Amino acid sequence: MIPIPKKGTPERERLIQEHLECTKSMEGVAGFSVLKCATPGDTTDISGGVHEDYLLRRVLLRMRGASVKGKLVVICTEVEKAWRIGRLSGIRGVPPTFVNDKVYTSEQEIQHDIFLMRLDEMPETDGMPEHYHEGYKRRDDNWPVT
Repeated sequence: MIPIPKKGTPERERLIQEHLECTKSMEGVAGFSVLKCATPGDTTDISGGVHEDYLLRRVLLRMRGASVKGKLVVICTEVEKAWRIGRLSGIRGVPPTFVNDKVYTSEQEIQHDIFLMRLDEMPETDGMPEHYHEGYKRRDDNWPVT
């Protein structure tokens, strides 16, 4: 397994820069993908990002596969105008809570900030074989026992 790059290392800075470049190039594109557009906002010619950066792809897969409890998410507070970062409780029926008071006016900007926050929260050993567990319906996951 590949460890998460340590804070302050050139590899981590390169990873953050690649994500930022991809995010900026997708400005104006509906949805969010970590890809580079040859012309910003035009997805007819894409490169970079998760297609070419193995480490970035692995880190994003680990982030997306993380436990639901405590996961950071985008919450739209005003349709196509305002977004905020929330944190999931991990319990069905319990709404997410906002992590701060910052309001974003760009979907891409909030995605990059969430990436940075998740990267800071991830331990360097995340995803190593010794942390493997059986399935998502374990008894400690708040599922009713049948």
